[in-house]
Amino acid sequence: MTNKTLIEIKNLHATINDTKILNGVNLTVKQGEIHAIMGPNGSGKSTLAKVIAGHPSYSIIEGSILFNNKELKEISPEERAHLGIFLAFQYPVEIPGVSNADFLRIAYNAKRQYSNLEELDPLTFFELIHQKLNLIEMDSKFLSRNVNEGFSGGEKKRNEILQMALLDPSISILDETDSGLDIDALKIIANGINKLKNNNNAIILITHYQRLLDYIAPDFVHVMQNGQIKYTGDAKLAKQLEKDGYDLLNTVIL
Repeated sequence: MTNKTLIEIKNLHATINDTKILNGVNLTVKQGEIHAIMGPNGSGKSTLAKVIAGHPSYSIIEGSILFNNKELKEISPEERAHLGIFLAFQYPVEIPGVSNADFLRIAYNAKRQYSNLEELDPLTFFELIHQKLNLIEMDSKFLSRNVNEGFSGGEKKRNEILQMALLDPSISILDETDSGLDIDALKIIANGINKLKNNNNAIILITHYQRLLDYIAPDFVHVMQNGQIKYTGDAKLAKQLEKDGYDLLNTVIL
């Protein structure tokens, strides 16, 4: 049986502050797949992630993004999240005065409300979130702390994966989740991501480095350059880039 296409991006061009960043991106992601997107700084990787999620600072000037055959261009970021698109930020923001537990419960109940399901009371939610904490080896004390406030880089990234575990999105876009992590934190986060991957969802990993892909095996590796996906290969491509750098593209593509 052929896996269902979750996202289909066709000839996507996008700008921020009248500066062109994406110059015709084409990408198809199906259920059960892990796609890694690599490329030099400024190639458009993070911009692509934000455009898919609906960041208001970016404008699509040409092309389309279909999610479950539904055009996303006119859909708000909030509704995209409710539909099943999740973005883990490269630099997760702090939210002073809001506890992790309250933030997560509100986000989870907002999604349930969108799906016409009954909201969970605090006690039932507490039981659910503890199951998710165990999945990513996270201490329950983080629930009482304000969102990302005073968290280390690894704790912030683990908190993002906790949100992913709770919201159970159809497609998760992880923007440099590996940046700033020591090897132990990297292994824990990679292990959590692997546990959350299944045949009904898909994951897009945006990364500079091969090391994350030592723990999460991608089905496809895409290389972005100048706002386009210039080359696609399998997991071996990431190892080749680690060895030879992005100069490899000049010999492969030209």
